[in-house]
This record gives sequence, C-alpha cells and structure tokens, in this order.
Amino acid sequence: MLKLVGLRKTYPGFTLSLSLTVGSAQTLALLGPSGSGKTTLLRLVAGLEAPEAGQVWLGETHLTPLPPEARGVGLVFQDYALFPHLSVYENIAFGLREARWEAHRVRARVAELLELTHLGPHAQKRPHQLSGGERQRVALARALAPRPRVLLLDEPLGALDLKLRWELLWELRAILRQVQVPTLVVTHDHAEAFALAEQVALLREGRLVQQGTPEALYRKPKTLWAAAFLGQRNLFSSQESLELGLPARPHLLPQEAIGLGEGEEAQVRERIFKGPTVALELLWRGRRLFWEGPEPGLYPGDRVGVRLDWSKAVGLEEEVALSGA
Repeated sequence: MLKLVGLRKTYPGFTLSLSLTVGSAQTLALLGPSGSGKTTLLRLVAGLEAPEAGQVWLGETHLTPLPPEARGVGLVFQDYALFPHLSVYENIAFGLREARWEAHRVRARVAELLELTHLGPHAQKRPHQLSGGERQRVALARALAPRPRVLLLDEPLGALDLKLRWELLWELRAILRQVQVPTLVVTHDHAEAFALAEQVALLREGRLVQQGTPEALYRKPKTLWAAAFLGQRNLFSSQESLELGLPARPHLLPQEAIGLGEGEEAQVRERIFKGPTVALELLWRGRRLFWEGPEPGLYPGDRVGVRLDWSKAVGLEEEVALSGA
C-alpha cells in the first residue's frame, strides 16, 4: 500500500497539500486541470523533488528520505524518454544491466515484457521506427523491467491521437491489472481516468477535492466545480435550486431525471449528433437544460414535452475557497 501523509510543496503562487492512499494492487488516477499539482505529486513520490512537510510510505518502508534509485519506483513520462540509439530490446534491458542483473535473468525478463506488451516483432527496431503507441509500450515495459514496487504514469496516452489513445487504453488497462502494484496515473481527461483506474482522486489548486470510484465521483460529485469538471451539465446554484422548489444548496439534475415526450413544453435550441447518441440543448422556463440519448428526431426550433424527476436531484456542497497556505 502506498500512503501519502500530509505532503506539502510550495511554489510561488501555488501550494500542494494533501494526503491519499493507494491500495497494494490498485490503480489510482490523479485527475484535474493543468496546474492542479498532479505531476508535482508524482515527482514527490518518485523522489525527484523533496516535500517541505509530510511523508511517503510504501507498506512499512518510509520512502521520503530515500533517493529516487532506492525507492523501487517505475516512472513513465509523457514523452516516453526512450534512448534513440538503442533497440526496443536494449531500451527494456538498460535498467536491468545498470542494476547488474545476470545475463540470463535479463534475457528472461525482457522476453516476458516483450510478450506482455506485444512488442516481440519489434524487438530489434529503434524508437524512430515505431508508432506512437509502440513507443508508449516500450516506455511502459522499460519501467516495469526491474519489477518496481510502485508505478507512476504521467499522461501516458497524452501524446497519441484520439483513435490510437482509445485502442491503447484497453491494452494499458489490462497490463495494469496484471502488474498488481500500486499505480498512480496522471491525466486531465476524466474518461481516461474512469477507464484506467479503480479509484480517482480529483485535484484542484493543489488540494484533494474528492476521491472515490469512477461511478461514485460521476454520480455523486461533491461540488458544482467537481460536477462541471466531470462533464455534468444540468447544474443549479443555491438560488436557482430555491427558485425550482429544491433546498437552498447547489444541485445536479442527472440525465436519468429528464424524460422527453410529455410534461411541460420546452424548445430545442441546439442539436449535436454524436454517433450513437444525440445531445440537445433545451430552453425550459427560460433556463437551459441538456439532454442526451438515442435519436429523438428533434431539431432546433422544435417543441417537446419535458418531464423532470426532481426526486433524483443530487444535492451538492457549497464551494470552499482552496487558495492560500
């Protein structure tokens, strides 16, 4: 188990201050906008930077005073940082040879990782001969080679195009399930975080806003900011909630609470075709509502009945200022 206890790191205009825990065989995604402290947190765990306060524990081992090379951490950077003059095989083997593994153990471990990452046919290629997805897998295999006790991935799919990203996401998910070590994945994409991780930690301005399963975060966000960042659209302030007959606190109205076809009339303002679904912006009581679902056959200017189930509204907490020391 990886435990971060009261970690604190300050830069001009920014302070990271939080605690969190990653299970012994768990993948936890650090999710948040740029500048929220995700990569800083990874660097503190890896030992590339020292915290001003707090501790990093791996099981019963206190990692904080240890140098990076003694922590047993595998790190994958967004740009992969492969050695351009070495083959795929040699890139994976590099750290093992530096650690003075015996030759037969190096061969066996590299063969195992080539199979795990489906890189066998590319073993003798140089990085410039590989696709972006193949380079990403080499970087992952190299990080896994010395059997790290913790794995850290910094935007591992960020340099890939959308189609390749989603193809490799499934491969990466399967590999992480097999590796069975505490893993931290940094991303700003909530869909990527939800697909890769059993737990998601939502960061904002160096603070932990909320942690939980992907389902819990999406269905029960704590604040308006969290709900909006996770892609929720039908959000109401405390005043708006009060005007709608709800308690005077912010609320989220989830998609399953909005039905089309009967009820109070609304006008279709916008329509976005998304392939398997269609998204509509509706004007209802002078307010915007967003609906998404199977093709409804509605277009801008059309009118449609809307049925809202307010019993499904999710109460949110008031926003708390996060800035400051």
